[in-house]
Formats: sequence, structure tokens, C-alpha cells
Amino acid sequence: MDLTADTFTQILRFVDLAGVLANAILGGIAARSARLDLVGFVILAVLSGLGGGIIRDTLLSQGPPVALTDPAYLALAITGAVIAFFVPFRGRWSQRSLILLDALAIGSWAAVGAQKTLDAELGWLAAIAMGIVTAVGGGAVRDLMLLRIPRIFGGNTLYATSALVSSVEMVVLSALGMPTLGSIVAMASGAVLSLLARRYGWTLPTEVRIPLPRLLNDISRRLRRRHATDASVPGTDPPA
Repeated sequence: MDLTADTFTQILRFVDLAGVLANAILGGIAARSARLDLVGFVILAVLSGLGGGIIRDTLLSQGPPVALTDPAYLALAITGAVIAFFVPFRGRWSQRSLILLDALAIGSWAAVGAQKTLDAELGWLAAIAMGIVTAVGGGAVRDLMLLRIPRIFGGNTLYATSALVSSVEMVVLSALGMPTLGSIVAMASGAVLSLLARRYGWTLPTEVRIPLPRLLNDISRRLRRRHATDASVPGTDPPA
């Protein structure tokens, strides 16, 4: 099947809007756990579903954010809040559907953010950064509104890492003159990596301890012993 650029743009927009709805529902679920009212549901849903794109468009200064110019985005975010307010989403299949849409949205949002930054004639590093911001910005703002450390800073299963991989792929393939293929690869790889990370509990390390070689440990121990000995002798100043 010959997939034209216009056709794929429509597919990408559909996945983008589906991600907005899914993340808006996730924002509503977070509001439910915090025991907020309907206003809180709507605010968290809008921030969760649209926050990343609004931050990206504001930083790029390429006109009003698309979330405000395209009524479908804001309408779906509010719809997600209403759905989450009335539906508890405790079933296995409903949760799996949200996870799948969220995983697809990671790669889609990262690809869109990276490509928009390249279209603004900014560099590749800025494009990767904006791709990540687009994908994870909404969730980070939602967590901050709930006075929580954003999950992208630790304890999450490679959410920001998936966005990073998708952004890099989009930048590379776009530089090679294949932006449509880049969007496909970014969306697929971001979704697969995110789902695999959820399935197997992959996370980034919170700290890395590099043990000192035995020789350095011995030198450090001797210096401490010498310092303690000099300090215990009256009238002897420790070595400078």
C-alpha cells in the first residue's frame, strides 16, 4: 500500500489525539486518587493531555499552541476528564487500552516535537530536547500540581528514555530526507520500548557506585592514619 505523506499525517494526528484522550484520562485517574472534585479532574486532564505540546509551542514561539487553535485537542482533554470522573477504570482491559494508547503517544509526540523544532530551523539538539518535552511535559506538570516529584525523574519504566530514542530516530531520519519514515519508526520504537519496560520493569539506575581500586583505598587509609598520628602529638601541626 502506498502511504502518502498526507495520509500518514492524518494517521499521526489520529494517534496524537488518541494520546491526548488517553493522557487526559490518566490525569483524571490521578485526580481521583487525590480525591479532587470535577474542576480538579478537568484541570489535571487538560494539563496531562496538552501540557507537553503547549510548553513546546510556547518555547518555539511559532504562533499560538496548536492545542488552543485546534478545538479537537481541548475538547478531547475535557472529554477525558469527564470519562475519568464517571468511569473508575479498574478493569484489566480498560487499563491495558490506556497503556497502549499512552505508549503510542510517546513516540508520536516525540516525533511531532522534534519535527516542529526542525521546521523552526533550530538545531538537532534542540529538536531532541523538544521531542522529549512534548512527550513527558504533560505528565510532569500533572505531578507538580499534585505536589509530587515528577515520575520522569525516577521510579518510572523508561518513559523519558523512550521519548529520547524516538526523538533521536526522528532527527536522524529527517536529516536523511525521510521524515515520514522517521515518524513511523519513532512511533513504533517508542511504543515498543515503553511497553517492554512496563512488562519487564526496566528502569534507569538511581545511582552508580564506582569502587576505588585497592591501591587508592590503601593510600587513603594511610593518609588518614598519618593525619590522626600527627594530630595526637603535642606541638605538631598536621601537614598542610
